[in-house]
Amino acid sequence: NYGVDFSGGRTYQVRFDQPVNTTDITESLSAAFVVEDGPAVRPEVKTFGGSNQVRITTKYRVDDKGIEVDEDIQNKLWAGVQGYFADPVERDAFFNDDDNKAYGLMSSSQVGPTIADDIRTSAIWSILFSLVVIFLYILIRFRKWQFSLGAVVAVFHDVLLVLSLFSLLYGFVPFSLEIDQAFIAALLTVIGYSLNDTVVVFDRIREYLTIHPKRNFDENVTSALNSTLSRTVNTSLTTLFVLLVIFFFGGETIRGFMFALSVGVIVGTYSSVCIATPVMVDTLSRKFKGQE
Repeated sequence: NYGVDFSGGRTYQVRFDQPVNTTDITESLSAAFVVEDGPAVRPEVKTFGGSNQVRITTKYRVDDKGIEVDEDIQNKLWAGVQGYFADPVERDAFFNDDDNKAYGLMSSSQVGPTIADDIRTSAIWSILFSLVVIFLYILIRFRKWQFSLGAVVAVFHDVLLVLSLFSLLYGFVPFSLEIDQAFIAALLTVIGYSLNDTVVVFDRIREYLTIHPKRNFDENVTSALNSTLSRTVNTSLTTLFVLLVIFFFGGETIRGFMFALSVGVIVGTYSSVCIATPVMVDTLSRKFKGQE
């Protein structure tokens, strides 16, 4: 479910005659912007300037064009916001083009598909570039491509799982799970978190291999994993606790972002131990392990 950043959409700047709550307006517009035979199209509502002015961004009927479409969107917009004026405002007064009006629709704009496509391409390249840099960084640090492969596979697993949950749960949870620029930022954060945990585990494995060169390779790896397990769990739990607090009390606009980070922390924790390390161990040569 692509957000406005990727699919394009329309933006409206609306000024009220009293302070308004963006969460209430979001819920009201979500009930209005409903595609026939489809889920509600949840808009993005942010305070813009004063507390009585908001910017509403929606992708409702983004692929449709024509006068009838514009009228339909305006009707849905009016139905969603008219109840938040202290004094009743006529529909014509809300939509008129008078530059001196105090309240109503102050401006509107549309995000075209060309801009949206450019943003989508940049997001994909940013993810791929980060994976390449991770591979090279681990290769330089540990001198073995098997370590790089394990780290990249673990990170790819983390990104794929977060993306899959966003796709599967869309429409079933009471908050937005759109793929937008905030989601891309969450993915890159998850990549960094998972990589940090993987490097700690790999460093401990290298340390045990150096300290106990005559011990069996598998025993060294097992001991290294056991020694980092408590640190990994404690770090992840404290991070997850903070993310959950923000998720429940931080507001509607960042709930999807916090959900992505929370899932990323969970999967990034076990992927370092259960994916990155096994991939590294399985691809290392028997000669390096001292088994030949």
